[in-house]
Amino acid sequence: MFESTMQDFPLTVGLLFRHGRTVFGESEVTTLVGDSVRRASFAEVADRAEQLAAAFRRLGIADGDRVGTFMWNDQAHLEAYLAIPCMGAVLHTLNIRLFAEQLTYVANHGEDRIVIVDDSLVPLLAKVAPDLKTVEHYLVVGNGDATALEDAAAGADVLRYDELLAAEAPGFDWPDIDERAAAAMCYTSGTTGNPKGVVYSHRSTVLHSMSVNAANAVGLTERDRVLPIVPMFHANAWGMPYSAWFAGASFVMPERFLQAEPLAKLIESERPTVAGAVPTIWSDLLRYADEHGTDLSSFRIVVCGGSAVPRSLMERFEERHGVRIVQGWGMTETSPLAALSHPPLGVPLGTPEEMDLRAHTGRVIGGVELRITDDRGEPLAWDGEQVGEIEVRGPWVTASYYRDPSPEKFDNGWLRTGDVGMVTPNGFVQITDRAKDVIKSGGEWISSVELENLLMAHPDVIEAAVIGVPDPKWSERPLACVVRGAGSSVTAEQLQEFLSERLARWQVPERWAFIEEVPKTSVGKFDKKVLRARHGAAELEVEVLE
Repeated sequence: MFESTMQDFPLTVGLLFRHGRTVFGESEVTTLVGDSVRRASFAEVADRAEQLAAAFRRLGIADGDRVGTFMWNDQAHLEAYLAIPCMGAVLHTLNIRLFAEQLTYVANHGEDRIVIVDDSLVPLLAKVAPDLKTVEHYLVVGNGDATALEDAAAGADVLRYDELLAAEAPGFDWPDIDERAAAAMCYTSGTTGNPKGVVYSHRSTVLHSMSVNAANAVGLTERDRVLPIVPMFHANAWGMPYSAWFAGASFVMPERFLQAEPLAKLIESERPTVAGAVPTIWSDLLRYADEHGTDLSSFRIVVCGGSAVPRSLMERFEERHGVRIVQGWGMTETSPLAALSHPPLGVPLGTPEEMDLRAHTGRVIGGVELRITDDRGEPLAWDGEQVGEIEVRGPWVTASYYRDPSPEKFDNGWLRTGDVGMVTPNGFVQITDRAKDVIKSGGEWISSVELENLLMAHPDVIEAAVIGVPDPKWSERPLACVVRGAGSSVTAEQLQEFLSERLARWQVPERWAFIEEVPKTSVGKFDKKVLRARHGAAELEVEVLE
């Protein structure tokens, strides 16, 4: 091998940390606190991250030890994002919306030694604290009552975050870290059985951050103000904490205030330019903004993902508020960004063709390789027609799960995503369904995603989820579970007629259920397994049309 002359310089979170701290020390982190905001510069946040690392070292945290966070999107959480991996420990973000049994499993399986918790979440964490086997210390952020956690901590110390930091001086001696070492870990609930752990390396985190900041992706710069609405416990907030810090983009942190009204007021006062959240958040914000005339003009781009983004949602935001929503796709296993639906050269902005492409799941970003395979595992052509399972590989794609080999999820170096779809010749991916959600009716495939998007384009429909249910003649047929808008009395017949104008007749559901709300997973996705269980238990009032 003819070797290069380049330095073998490690790609670590420390590289991101130092760059943001020194080059962009005046960028700021703004956190919503009730009716006011708290501000700190990057330099001040970096000083506190050093104090946090020193406190962890005094508490005995060593290389590779896991430190859990049970927190909202706030400044302290960002400090943990920086301090924990830079000192050689492993950041483990705990999902505050998991059921108690799952949360207990995740913390025990990850063997967290410390958990940092926001004071408003103390009562929630206290419910599982007696069952957390490896936690030695709880660090409470804020001055709220921590009695419940002290009573339930089962021998672990309950300490105050700010008091610990105050006892330490800036100037921590950061260690040299191997870029292949673990930096962070998240558990995905998108699999069967117990949640599965994905462990990100320092190298994968840096490369993912660079990719997010590329002009073909989100393209963050110092001029941006980033509003991460997607929780920081969900796939590391789609990588935004690290990519924004690296780019010097200021943060606007919503803390626990994720409802439409406080978000709208925060957007108007702090003028973010970039944001990321799941479609349900944007749907609520759209309704509020329509009713109250909210000024959303500061946004240059909004990234939406986590589940299929209805075309109607993108169209309404752009037509009514001038907000450009771009659909993205990825998984916890892909760090998570793998595709983003920017239209290609030659497609004019604001045209139906451009919206057609933005309605795609995403265009593969540089650094990720993607293929679709048939039932035998053979690759299929990128022709925009053939449908198969989507598989991916790349430097920020996981090669396994933590202490759970799951060989069925991997195929000779490729991650089997469980998503089914097609790819155009120029790399636009269109997911037609999750493999477990595909509806096979009379030998033909029906896309539940397409049905849901079309239904949510109806002005009287707030949410819609479609599941397959048994049928004696066709083996399986779609059941449309619909949430009507306020004051709407739209009927199944009217919705069926609406779909009949847009789909082949055999694809249109004859089974309908009107529900109060579509159940959601812990990360805001439609939870169809709950709907299937409710249908199996005859808990849904189903109307069958001829």
